Amino acid sequence: MTPRNRIGHGYDVHRLVHGRPLRLGGIDIPYASGLEAHSDGDCLLHAIASALLGAIGAGDLGSHFPDTDERWGGADSADLVSAVVEQVRSRGYGVGNVDSTVLAEAPRLSAHRQTMILRIAALLGVPPGDVNVKFGTGEQAGAVGRGEVIEAYAVVLLTAIDG
Repeated sequence: MTPRNRIGHGYDVHRLVHGRPLRLGGIDIPYASGLEAHSDGDCLLHAIASALLGAIGAGDLGSHFPDTDERWGGADSADLVSAVVEQVRSRGYGVGNVDSTVLAEAPRLSAHRQTMILRIAALLGVPPGDVNVKFGTGEQAGAVGRGEVIEAYAVVLLTAIDG
């Protein structure tokens, strides 16, 4: 019997580097530094995709989109999320909701919350009310607090699709 609900947790972190575009939650954020990665480095979308994969028991993001595969070089993380959502649906599940947290000392991100929510909701095929994005800082402690990295966490609930 297919479980009615499944929960997944995801995490991602990337180092900030000067002169690279900053992309978070599927949108561009004006800032002098961006996230270093093989793809566009969108750690929020990476955490969400990782949580989705975890919920269906399909391993981690790196095994599906390895940084050794040039096809994913500079990839838009929205494409990764869309591919993972297809895997979720092919297993008979839909996204119930997502709760996420981004930790960044700078830039301040709260002005971008609603735009991120709308973009993530569109990628997941859910109403915006089913997506929550929270922000915090490192309180000047650790790599986040020193402005060296941005971290993201996500939890997703999947529900079985009736039919």
